[in-house]
Parts: sequence; structure tokens; C-alpha cells
Amino acid sequence: MLRLLRPALSLFAGFTLVLGLFYPLLVTALAQAAFPWQANGSLLAVAGRPVGSALIGQSFSAPRYFWGRPSATSPQPYNGLDSGGSDLGPTNPAELAAVKARVEALRNTDPAEAGKPIPVDLVTASGSGLDPDISLAAAQYQLVRVAQARGLPPRVLQQLIDRYAHRPWFGLFGEPRVNVLALNLAVDGLRPVALP
Repeated sequence: MLRLLRPALSLFAGFTLVLGLFYPLLVTALAQAAFPWQANGSLLAVAGRPVGSALIGQSFSAPRYFWGRPSATSPQPYNGLDSGGSDLGPTNPAELAAVKARVEALRNTDPAEAGKPIPVDLVTASGSGLDPDISLAAAQYQLVRVAQARGLPPRVLQQLIDRYAHRPWFGLFGEPRVNVLALNLAVDGLRPVALP
């Protein structure tokens, strides 16, 4: 019995050292050397104080802010510990009711945009429930509301959207989008000006 147990214990100890200690240390060291910002959570800071991650959405509901995609996580939105979608298909009555309620809320909040189609990412949650980005169309749909709430000309906010827009990689991969937290932090840095 001892003859069989010794190799098993040796393999267990060896794999524990290699896979439980050396490999994680190596991967951590490589990540810190090659991608330190991403390895440390892609944190966005204001005055040196972290206010959120560029990788996890945050809930914004005040009219003076751009709003992100709805989150399907619980017990609160954008809960990184409960990442996942709602598992409701597009024809599910509960999903249809949720989308209808979100459309109605946006129409009530953005009456100036009442005739325009609402971008789908403003009324549907992402697969993770943590999406930090919205499409450029979703940002522009909210532009008038945010401009009016802040006393800013819409062109100033449009310039910020353009500045913070992420374009497709090599012009091919991905969709144009903007990070909601980064955009809202940039908007917070603006001062109200007299509207023309």
C-alpha cells in the first residue's frame, strides 16, 4: 500500500507546487509586466482615487448622465459576483415586458427623442449583465437630455462622444462604442456654459 501511496503523494505535491504556486506566480508576473493596467482591474480614477473599472458597467439613472445597458445581475445591477444574462429569449413574455417598460421609461425621460428609434442596447441586457459600453447611437440618443440637464450645448457632448469612441480594431473587428463611465467622468469635468 505504501508503495502505491508514495508516487500518488509525490505527484500531488508536485502538481500542487507547479499548478498552485509557480504557474499562478508566472502568469501574474507576465500580466503585470505586459499589461499592468488591465491586470490591476482597468481602474478609472478621479484625483488619484479609483471610481470604477473600465470593464464593468455602473448604474446611472440621473438625467445628467449617459445611461448604460440594462443589467440582468442581482441583487443589484452590475454585480460582478453574479455575472450573467437573464436567460430569457427574445420571445419570452417576461423579456418582452421588461423591454417594453424600458422603452416607455426612455420615451418619458427623453421626450425630445420621442420620434426616433431607440437603440437596442438601451433596452436589452448584455450576456454578462456587466457591459460597460454602449453604441454610439445609444450615446447620441441621450445627447439632448444630458445637454439640457447640464446646460451644455449638444455639440460639446458630441465632441466628447467622438473623443471617447472606440472604433473597430483595424477597421474590421467590433462595433463603434463608447465606455459609459469614462464618458460620464469626462462630462463631469465640463462646466455649464450659456446655450446659444
